[in-house]
Amino acid sequence: MKKIIATLLLPLTITCYSQSFITPFEKSKQEASATYFECIQYYKKLAAAHPTLLLKTLGITDAGYPLHLLLYSADKTFNPEQWHQQNKIVLLINNGIHPGEPDGIDASMMLLRDITEGKIKCPKNVVLAVIPIYNIGGSLNRNSFSRVNQNGPLAYGFRGNAQNLDLNRDFTKCDSKEAQIFAALFHWLNPDIFMDNHVSDGADYQHTMTLLTTHHSKLNSVLGEFLHSTFEPALFKEMQEKKWPMCPYVNFEEGNPQKGWDAFYDPPRYSSGYTTLFQTLGFVPETHMLKPFSQRVWSTYALMQTMIDQASFFSTQIIKKRKEALAAIASEKEFPLGWKVDSTRSDQIPFSGYEPGIKKSEVTGMNRLFYDHSKPFTKDVTYYNYLKPLNSVEKPMAYLIPQGWHAIIELLQLNNVKMQQLKHDSTIEVQAYRIESFKTLPRPYEKHYKHSDVRVISQLQKIHFLKGDYIIPTGYCTDRFVVEMLEPTGDDSYFAWNFFDAILQQKEGYSDYRWEDIAAGYLQFHPDLRNELEEKKKADTAFAASAHAQLDFVYKHSPYYEPAHLRYPVYRLNK
Repeated sequence: MKKIIATLLLPLTITCYSQSFITPFEKSKQEASATYFECIQYYKKLAAAHPTLLLKTLGITDAGYPLHLLLYSADKTFNPEQWHQQNKIVLLINNGIHPGEPDGIDASMMLLRDITEGKIKCPKNVVLAVIPIYNIGGSLNRNSFSRVNQNGPLAYGFRGNAQNLDLNRDFTKCDSKEAQIFAALFHWLNPDIFMDNHVSDGADYQHTMTLLTTHHSKLNSVLGEFLHSTFEPALFKEMQEKKWPMCPYVNFEEGNPQKGWDAFYDPPRYSSGYTTLFQTLGFVPETHMLKPFSQRVWSTYALMQTMIDQASFFSTQIIKKRKEALAAIASEKEFPLGWKVDSTRSDQIPFSGYEPGIKKSEVTGMNRLFYDHSKPFTKDVTYYNYLKPLNSVEKPMAYLIPQGWHAIIELLQLNNVKMQQLKHDSTIEVQAYRIESFKTLPRPYEKHYKHSDVRVISQLQKIHFLKGDYIIPTGYCTDRFVVEMLEPTGDDSYFAWNFFDAILQQKEGYSDYRWEDIAAGYLQFHPDLRNELEEKKKADTAFAASAHAQLDFVYKHSPYYEPAHLRYPVYRLNK
């Protein structure tokens, strides 16, 4: 981790190249997308020619190649801490997280060239940080067939990275080197706005560009209200003026679009859900897969230009409200761990679609859905863009984690979480959770068998901690992240992602014949447990018919049963 952070402070050694900055996209009559090597070579040449650009080489990704970060600053300063002191808006743009969706890769190359050559303006109060291609392994796995729904380019990368991971599901669990590098650069930059360029996969409609905005309900209310009522509408207005009318991300694939749809919920595993935990305004542009590649690239170019314009115009409000939001996180007493759509509230939004129809399939001979381009429409539709919080939890004064859970400690440290180690062995009264029940996916999802519907019971216990165990105090702007990751019932908690599965396995047991005698002796001196056993037999016929179940019941209510089994090893210090 220290090596990752250190590399952020070092500029890339650059050699001077030819001054020709025509992109592969432009050379191919707007049909081809740049390869990884073409893209990086292009940025090396561009940065060598323009002192307002700095290309940085970060850590090595899963593919064995380094992640790059291109910085643009009109005054040629490249220090994020200084940028924030100067009240500049930091806009982080990510490209190629899904390399089969390369629109942002090519649009960014042209945008940065046009800014540095003065063809378009980037105001001095906005600085840019652009990841040329995030998923390098997927970009190198080039083909022309894996995006069967998509209209071009001629060739493109693959969704999975070098570990075959979908990197837009990895921002909290950090199974990839890419995600670990991203966390370090994200906290180094501390961006005010984050933009992650994508291409859609779903229904057919007229819009070339749709926009998935991190949900305003999930931000602190000061910042969320500004995003919902002011900043996002300004983006839509300017894109309309640029002749690229947008609509919110279309969150359905089949059926009648005139019925409307729910806003997409982006939990922290996604890029925009992750950035939201730190009160960064997150956007995921989704161009329409069926539109020509050239149109998709230029609409992405237009939206990035629009984001720059509006970030500059609203810079004072964004900076002020984000500071207020981060301060509020530190003092907040309660956080929700999940969300659901509020069906009682909605907005009416203009949507340009096509009437769905039914015709005979040439493949199966059965009825199939199609969108009738001879019947376009533009109508207001219902958009359910409000969420209700679920499973809210009170923030403790601190969490305690035994040092053996080093993977968790490293992930927290990667995200700038404050912590300290105990200087002496200590017995501390804490609130301890016991995992009562949970569901697990029957098939792997992104290298994990993810848990959900987690239920816990809690009680105050005196736990013996060792010198070197970690105490994580709250009262910081990282509290939202800490709570969502460490509370086991959180949608994307570390428990949900299997980091604590070792506690789910019982390590010690007994032989029935041996335990019979010890259990009988234990019950003789504990009549209350004997009574509880008899009552359970009366109430549960299956239990009454199982000698093993009864022996196990006594065992788990005796001091012989290991306390670590199902006891969640992250403890809450409430006072």
